[in-house]
Amino acid sequence: MKNVAIIMGGYSSEYQISLKSGNIVYQNLDKTKYNAYRLHILKDKWVMADEDDNEYLVNKHDFSVEYNGKKIVFDVVFNAIHGTPGEDGLMQAYLQLLNIPQTSCEPYQAALTFNKRDMLSVLKPYGIKTAVSHYLNLGDEINEQAIIDKVGLPCFVKPNRSGSSFGISKVKTKEELLPAIETAYKEDNEIIIESFLDGTEVSVGVINYGGVVTVLPITEIVSENDFFDYEAKYLGKSQEITPARISEEMAQKVSSVAKRVYEILKMDGFSRSEFIIVNNEPHLLEMNTVPGLTAESILPQQAREAGITLPQLFDNAIEQALAKK
Repeated sequence: MKNVAIIMGGYSSEYQISLKSGNIVYQNLDKTKYNAYRLHILKDKWVMADEDDNEYLVNKHDFSVEYNGKKIVFDVVFNAIHGTPGEDGLMQAYLQLLNIPQTSCEPYQAALTFNKRDMLSVLKPYGIKTAVSHYLNLGDEINEQAIIDKVGLPCFVKPNRSGSSFGISKVKTKEELLPAIETAYKEDNEIIIESFLDGTEVSVGVINYGGVVTVLPITEIVSENDFFDYEAKYLGKSQEITPARISEEMAQKVSSVAKRVYEILKMDGFSRSEFIIVNNEPHLLEMNTVPGLTAESILPQQAREAGITLPQLFDNAIEQALAKK
């Protein structure tokens, strides 16, 4: 039996969603194959929680836990942390130093994809289409007219490194631009301002399944709100339609771009990329490398459509991580 540490929580605004994802993984792992343990990686403490929610400190020196008089070491880590430190490469690098395999991508890929600006810059020479964008760092001079001349209105103002749509605003007038920038700076000291892409939004899961890069059925996102924001994602203010209502030809096109992005970036593990289709061309918005794993999350919906159950999805992730070692 392999000891599996399911890491969840994290240091960002997304920690509660991560705890939900981690618990779903815990409930769906094959108990005849794995001894699963829930590890809460939080700003103020790293602890293992038992069935009664008693907490046992994690020894950061070797990532072990003293439990019931014995020392537990882990064969593999299932990463369910959205945001920092699980999605930006920090946990990946730490575990790599300890030689403990984990289910998400490598440290560099995690850091690169977590930084929207850098990821889009790397992909641009490969002909991957994106929105027109303008970048700001905290302290930069803000020339509102120049920004609007470049990206147009409406536009989106986003923190460069945050997930679950925290800190994002849709700006329709020049007057709304500065307040939106201030909101984004609360989440990150780097900002990305993007032109509004008016088209069909789709989300595409690409995973390593059984050692093969596999594109899952595409999900179409129809938000009741102005865009796919936090409410739309988690509070039911959107419709997620799998498979997407797009032509077979368009589905093929989106799938091939998503797969190409995964391969160009040398990704591994789970990924979920968001695209907006404008004039029959998919434009990449971002990629998540630790996507939500709750039953209502998009990637599990796509896996289900592909005939992959949650236990199979999670078991495969662990098998692939162990195979890397």
